[in-house]
Amino acid sequence: MTRRPEDRAILRLAWPAFLALVAEPLFVLADAAIVGHLGTTQLAAAGVAGALMTTLVGLCIFLAYGTTSSVARQLGAGDTRGALAHGVDGLWLAVAIGIPVSAVAGVLAPDLVHLLGASQTVAAPATTYLRIALAGTTPLLLMLAATGVLRGLQDTRTPLVAAVGGNVLNIVLNLLLVYGLGPMDGLGLPGSALGSALAQLATAGLLVAVVARAARRHGVALAPDLGGVLAAGRAGVPLVVRTLTLRAAILLTVYAVAALPAADGGADRGLAAHQVAMAVWGFLAYALDAIAIAAQAITGRALGSGDIAATRRLTTRMLQWGVAAGVVTGLLLAASAPWLGHLFTSDRGVDDLLLPVLLVAALAQPLAGVVFVLDGVLIGAGDGRYLAYAGTLVLVVYAPLALLAPTLTWLWVAFGFGFMAARAGVLLHRAHGTRWMRTGTTLTR
Repeated sequence: MTRRPEDRAILRLAWPAFLALVAEPLFVLADAAIVGHLGTTQLAAAGVAGALMTTLVGLCIFLAYGTTSSVARQLGAGDTRGALAHGVDGLWLAVAIGIPVSAVAGVLAPDLVHLLGASQTVAAPATTYLRIALAGTTPLLLMLAATGVLRGLQDTRTPLVAAVGGNVLNIVLNLLLVYGLGPMDGLGLPGSALGSALAQLATAGLLVAVVARAARRHGVALAPDLGGVLAAGRAGVPLVVRTLTLRAAILLTVYAVAALPAADGGADRGLAAHQVAMAVWGFLAYALDAIAIAAQAITGRALGSGDIAATRRLTTRMLQWGVAAGVVTGLLLAASAPWLGHLFTSDRGVDDLLLPVLLVAALAQPLAGVVFVLDGVLIGAGDGRYLAYAGTLVLVVYAPLALLAPTLTWLWVAFGFGFMAARAGVLLHRAHGTRWMRTGTTLTR
């Protein structure tokens, strides 16, 4: 499989990206495991706050994706200095977004928690967790932007080092701050939020320093360029809409879980089981997304150099890799599902709800492989406008399936084989054509 030139190009970027992306969701998995043993209420609270934080930060994923595409196109055209100038603009845009978002979300935290239908026992700790975690918003956005720059420069090794180091620091800080050590008392649930925010700050500092050093080496100014920052913001609007539709589907799923009767997987135990399942799904999704990360960088560079034939050839090959990776992750999840719940909770009721959900998630993995790879290809091509329209259509299809699901397991069937199948359909339709293959360093949006 690795004999083809395109396989070597994919592996060179995908392998470090795979290791980094597997490490990144360990922020969530480690938090879930550490918090889960505090109690079911704390785990459910972390799940609600975590869903909101993921939404706030996820809406800004264009800072990574859009920057990867624009930097890779400049690199493909032979303009490294221009590529780094785009990257610096992305870093300043992250700061301009992160500070006001943190402030506003902190004020609205109780209302945001209430929107997800959390019970009174869960709402208060979820609000506290969210307000502390919001301190890490700007560092998280800087991490996204800096990672996007490095990926566009075809460097996935540096983000790997940062992700592994940040993850180790996150686990250490969470254990110390949640449970304490010696004479130092633990903070409980708030300690988990604080530990994650501090780890995110350290990781962001490392990545920004690497990008800044490269910019200075090529004579790129580090001061903010208002025109460049605004241009980066406008270019990211379609990807914001695309991400908003995805996050709306995730939040809709959380709402649907909370609305279920307790006997069918609703209430606090249902939210706790769903939190663990989504953490596992996110772990596998990031692993599959390694090929999509390679697709963003490779597609952007190929189109920047005007090589249409290579773009088509690489897309076909990466799609094959995506399906194969989905089969492997699905088999691994199915094999580990019977004991996986014990890592996150000692509540037998939560564990019983979790097992069938994990089996459904395992069956959906090959389909997820198709979705993530083609999503990466079209993002790398700068086809954000189509992704925004397609995401809206998929959300309309999925909403009634989620709201009408009678149990937690059937809700996950709707998610795995309704939501993901609809995404696969619109992406395959677009990839089959040629309208997304726009060459050069600029795009008509």
